[in-house]
Amino acid sequence: MQIAIIGAGMSGLTCARQLLEQGHQVTVFEKSHNVSGRMSTRQTELGGFDHGAQYFTAKSPAFKKAVATWSKDGWVAPWKGRFVTLENGKSKPAGANGSGVRHVGVPGMREIGVQLAHELDVRSAQRVERIEPLGKQWLLIVQSDTVPISATAGPFDAVVVAVPADQAAGLLRVAPALAEQAASTHLVPCWSLMLAFQESLELGFDGAWVNGSRLAWLAHDASKPGRRPGEHWVGQASVAWSVEHLEDDPERAKEKLLKAFHEATNTHVQPVYAAVHRWRYAQAAQPLAGDCLWDAALRIGACGDWFAAGLDGAGRIENAWLSGAAMAQRLT
Repeated sequence: MQIAIIGAGMSGLTCARQLLEQGHQVTVFEKSHNVSGRMSTRQTELGGFDHGAQYFTAKSPAFKKAVATWSKDGWVAPWKGRFVTLENGKSKPAGANGSGVRHVGVPGMREIGVQLAHELDVRSAQRVERIEPLGKQWLLIVQSDTVPISATAGPFDAVVVAVPADQAAGLLRVAPALAEQAASTHLVPCWSLMLAFQESLELGFDGAWVNGSRLAWLAHDASKPGRRPGEHWVGQASVAWSVEHLEDDPERAKEKLLKAFHEATNTHVQPVYAAVHRWRYAQAAQPLAGDCLWDAALRIGACGDWFAAGLDGAGRIENAWLSGAAMAQRLT
């Protein structure tokens, strides 16, 4: 079959990879210039920053098997950092949060997506505006950064929508029942802060869950395996603060989050590099039951980390992988 997949994050790439191995012709459309979605690594002159997904764990047997293969191939490695909880400028052991093996992509989180995309036909910087029926097949109306007018791609025998639920609902209008289910959940935002310092802050930890702050998480990014040495930190704001300040000017958000970093760490050293990134769709507020959506008659479906996929909660890399794998099985 000729299959179109919209979205080159973990879920879309997992689905595409498995379909390719089954002998299907797969084309992946990605609105960004790079693959990996929220598993992104911001490259700077000072090194990379994992400003999206920070790490991942593996619970299900199928995902554990995949991670073992990635580890053998050198895509991932365990992050053996020091983890704490911060509150009022004081640290204490991480407790339950500190248990389990945390895996990271090497040399950055984005690398996993890059490797999964190898040998796939990925059309980057191509935003799918809508899906249109053509008999029993589908056409995609696509907008490219380099072409002023929309173009048509297809026809395709099946379409998989692998984007956040909020965006998937709009693309799935051609399958109203699926669109309604996608619209029943949504993803909450997250502001990420990236900082680099000239000298070590000597904070005594590599990752921290933060209580009572605008920031909910801090990570010494350079402590992850395969990273360029340096004092590189990533902070991620709480859901409540990110929702409240979603439309803030980036400079204003950076100022507020830098202040929160200083308060949480009891330091006042000014960074030599500071930047923020707004993830408008960061994590599912309420995961959708099941592992994917699929209409066998229309041959259209959706997958993503907004599905529970048999796990407790959503928004994890494992949710995305399990959902993408389940979607590929629907198409066999």
